[in-house]
Amino acid sequence: MRQIKNKNTKPEMLVRRWLFSHGYRYRLHAKNLPGKPDIVLPKYKTVILVNGCFWHGHERCKYFVWPQTNTEFWHEKISKTMERDRKLQKELLDLGWHVVVIWECQVTEMVKQDPKKVILSLD
Repeated sequence: MRQIKNKNTKPEMLVRRWLFSHGYRYRLHAKNLPGKPDIVLPKYKTVILVNGCFWHGHERCKYFVWPQTNTEFWHEKISKTMERDRKLQKELLDLGWHVVVIWECQVTEMVKQDPKKVILSLD
C-alpha cells in the first residue's frame, strides 16, 4: 500500500487540467484548511475533493467492492475513511466553504466517452 498515491492521482490531474483550461485558478492541498483538500478555489470559496472509489467507499459504484480477504481490516479501514470524509466536509461547510466531491468513476466514465474533451459537472 506504500505505493498508493494520495496526491496527484490520475483523476485529480484530469480535473486540474480541465479547471485550468477553463480559466479557473486554484491552490493545491491547502494546509490551512481541514483535511488539506485536493483543490481549493479561493475566489469562489470552493474546495474540490477528488475521491478514489475504493479507498473512500463509493457505494453503488462498480469500482467499489468489499474485499473478500481480510474483510475485518478492510471494513474498518474504509469505514473510518468514510467517517473522516463526512467530518471534514462538515468542518469545511461550517467554515463557509462550498464542497464539491468528484468521484474517480465520474472522471473515468467521462474520459471513456470522449477522451479529448473531458467535461465535468461541478454540481
